[in-house]
This record gives sequence, C-alpha cells and structure tokens, in this order.
Amino acid sequence: MAQDRKAIQAGTSHFLGQNFSRASGIQFQNREGQQEFGWTTSWGMTTRLVGTIVMTHGDDDGLVLPPRIAPTQIVILPITPKEETRAAVMESCDKLAKELRETRYVDLAIEVEVDRRDLGGGIKNWEWIKKGVPLRIEIGPRDLASGNVMVSRRDQPVKSKELISTRELRSRASEILASIQQNLFERAKEFRDEHTRVINSKTEFYDFFTPKNAAKPEIHGGFALAHWNGLGEVEAQIKNDLKVTIRVIPLDDSSEPGSCIFTGEPSRRRVIWAKSY
Repeated sequence: MAQDRKAIQAGTSHFLGQNFSRASGIQFQNREGQQEFGWTTSWGMTTRLVGTIVMTHGDDDGLVLPPRIAPTQIVILPITPKEETRAAVMESCDKLAKELRETRYVDLAIEVEVDRRDLGGGIKNWEWIKKGVPLRIEIGPRDLASGNVMVSRRDQPVKSKELISTRELRSRASEILASIQQNLFERAKEFRDEHTRVINSKTEFYDFFTPKNAAKPEIHGGFALAHWNGLGEVEAQIKNDLKVTIRVIPLDDSSEPGSCIFTGEPSRRRVIWAKSY
C-alpha cells in the first residue's frame, strides 16, 4: 500500500505458460525424448519496485531508504568552519569511516561515504537527507575534543540529532541500522493495517472507495477485505463504477464461507480490493 492508500503490484511473479516460448521458439527435450515448448515464468523485480520503495517510505523531504538496500548506509559530514582545523577533522572522519567499514551489517561490510566537498554543512546535510541515506554523522572541531559525534537517523524528523561517543557509534552502528530497517517496516505495516477494513455490505464498500469531494478527491479508501462470488463480470462492474479491482487472494487461511456483498450469492473466501495505478 502506497501512502495515498492505493495498491501497487510490484515484486511479483507470473506463470506465462507456453505463450512466450511458442512465439520465441524456446523448446527442450522432455523425458520421452520429444521436443516441447518451455513453460516460462516472469519475475517482476524492476523499476516498479524501486518506485514502490520511494512511494512507501519517502516523505516531503525526499527519499527514505531502508538500510538493507541503501547504496550508502552511513554518510560522514565533516564540519570545517576554519582552515586550521580542517586537516584534523578530515583525518578523524577518514579514521571513523575505516572503522565503520570494518563493521558488518546483515553479514556485509557497512557502506560508508565521507562527503569531502567544499560546501556548507547545511547544504551537504540537506542533499543527503533528500537522497535518503539511513544515517548521517557530523564531525566538527569540538567533536574531536569531546570524543563525540552528532548522529541523525533518516527514519526520524530531519532536525532530530543525538550526541553519542565515537566508541559507542562503532559498537552500535549495525544495531542502529537494524533498528532503522525494522522501524520502516513496522511503520509501513501499521499504515497498511490502519487502512485495511473488513467490509460486509455493498453500501459500505461503495462509501469506502468514494471520495467525499468529487471535484478534488481527498486521500480515501485503502484495502477492503470483502466476499466475492468469483465471477469476472462482477469485478468488471466494480472496476467500471469505482476503478477498484481485486488485487490479491490472501495466502493466509481466510477461506471462510460467506455471501458475495454485491450479489448475495455464495462466496468461498474474502479477497482484497483496492484502487491501483
């Protein structure tokens, strides 16, 4: 579920049968020694999945990337207001980056970048916020003396910061990244569950998917769990009326018998209805 409560089909697999193998001449020799057209599948790990990540986790300030897939998981931002302290700050940043890269997260070396560009700290900070990097670390001259660094998590308000010791950061880097990953997952799941409703009547269904302001529709709807008699013409009518379709048949044990909310006919289970792109 995206943040406008629409459904996105992403990361899916499709059984294509022999349609594409017949068109492309893809054959194999079966156990009986006869030529047969292949049975093919399609796996939808494409740009749509990238877009789904943006739409699920992003906010008004830009991307918010889960640490497991972020190309840069930690960015170190040197704060060098004076030229005489620049060398010491950069040396400290490089040392910390090396130590963090020797730390592992999900059994891989943590990806760390030091932003060495000669730009203002505020400009650099906002650029990395927009890029969605999970963890930003600021190091300035005062931090060298205190042994502390300023840490900002992308899953929290952009102006929130936490002062922690360099030693603690080294030991907790993987733990913090795991916490961000889990928090983003729980936040998306909570949003989905909050806007998923069990619906037992046609009137309630139509109300759920009809905006109150038709001229300028507000965010409305979500996922509806409702009984359906299994007929395509019923789904076609709902699509024509509301632009709502069946998105998925749940894998869990939701095969409770009931009555189709549109026809009153028997239904073997509830299915998930939603608007989509």
